[in-house]
Amino acid sequence: MLFNATDRAKVSAAISAAEAMTSGEIVVIVSTADHHYPATALTAAAVAALTLPVLAVYLGWSPATLFLDWDAVDPATTTLRNIEIFVAAQTLLFAAVLALLYYTGLGRRLTPHGLRRDRVHRAALTQFKARGLEATAGRTGVLIYVDEPEHIAEVIADTAIYAKVPPEHWAATVAALITGIKAGDPAQGMVAAINLAGDVLAAHFPPVSNDINELPDHLIEI
Repeated sequence: MLFNATDRAKVSAAISAAEAMTSGEIVVIVSTADHHYPATALTAAAVAALTLPVLAVYLGWSPATLFLDWDAVDPATTTLRNIEIFVAAQTLLFAAVLALLYYTGLGRRLTPHGLRRDRVHRAALTQFKARGLEATAGRTGVLIYVDEPEHIAEVIADTAIYAKVPPEHWAATVAALITGIKAGDPAQGMVAAINLAGDVLAAHFPPVSNDINELPDHLIEI
């Protein structure tokens, strides 16, 4: 876990302080769930299974080396036996590789970084909608999202903020967060990111008299 009880208190205090200066809303979510990559696992398993007979032919291997009476039958039966043995071996290899990549970290390591980042982005968008950030008054919600197993962080801003704040600001916000994590102080990195988000919200969306706190101010861990 990136955050302990003290860290969570610091993050909550930072969110409350930032929101006191703006009518916007800041939500912080940290995902700790491991990801599985079935497409990677299926692709690798299929490639391994299809490669098996080609490799066997290239190396000159035959099931006859395992069965002493293999050549004692007619050619048609031998051919059928070859097919059956290779199909069984391919099936077993497919299942073994599929399970290995799906249930271990190997599937993640074999998945291109761009695809893993896209998956995290989709998860962040799902949380953005599920947590009601796109339903805030004035469309001024900001999500700071961290995927702990993937070591990926991103910021999603609602339409009203996105129209006024350049992407470079959010890149700097993510950079501040990552700097803190790499330095071994994820709470300080998160506080720095919250402060950057709060500053830009305060500049464009100052507090209003009838403002209410629409979203939770605590660190959400899923």
